[in-house]
Amino acid sequence: MVEPIVDADWVRNNRDRVILADTRCYLDGRSTRAAYDAGHLPGAVFVDLDAHLAAPASAAEGRHPLPTPEVFAAGLSAAGIGDGATVVAYDDEGGVMAARLVWLLRVLGESAALLDGPPEAVAPLVTEAVIPEPAAFTPRPWPADRLASIDETARFAETGAAPVIDARPAERFRGETEPIDARAGHIPGARSVPCREHLVDGRLRPVDALQARFTDAGLSPDGEYVAYCGSGVTACHNLIVAEHAGFTGGRLYPGSWSQYAADGTRPVATGD
Repeated sequence: MVEPIVDADWVRNNRDRVILADTRCYLDGRSTRAAYDAGHLPGAVFVDLDAHLAAPASAAEGRHPLPTPEVFAAGLSAAGIGDGATVVAYDDEGGVMAARLVWLLRVLGESAALLDGPPEAVAPLVTEAVIPEPAAFTPRPWPADRLASIDETARFAETGAAPVIDARPAERFRGETEPIDARAGHIPGARSVPCREHLVDGRLRPVDALQARFTDAGLSPDGEYVAYCGSGVTACHNLIVAEHAGFTGGRLYPGSWSQYAADGTRPVATGD
């Protein structure tokens, strides 16, 4: 399996054996398909996060629940991604959205990596349409040992049995603002590890700096931890970057804050 993070040089040197996947997603309503059509890496296929990397939103399950294995497989098959392919995903936000596809593939045992840096570092963007040849991707259940439920996450955070890390911006963690979800704050006992702060000028910080960030949040190299964010998407960036930094025991809480905050019986913490 490919390493979880690759750079532009690696992509250029291995271009003939990888599928590039444009996996942009915007929370402000912009069209991801329009962004892809306006410019993407040569040969890159479009993977629609809302359509194939998430199920429909609901208060009960959150804004981006995991897709069914059948929906995920159908989306990848249509994009020309079959069993055994090596995929490199990118977006235009340092990988914080594209990490969802990478994490879903890796937990199924597929070879997938996140591009470190802007796609333009690989090659100039083009507008030529890519019509992928359909491939066969086999639906498989999401591995239960890589996921955490709302009750497990709350219990881990409260008891400290495993670190629970929150990928949202620090001001949302502290409860100073909440532009999207039902309540402001965080899961009591969780620790703030904003995923966008892994980046400097669109590139990941050095590995030793990343290791320090996760260690400060209570992670140990082989220890279990749970990652969440607003809706289970950018939490995958924490999971992929942590794996890159040597922390391999991560589990995703798919419902994340959007599910937790919608349940008025759940306690909420604010501040640091």
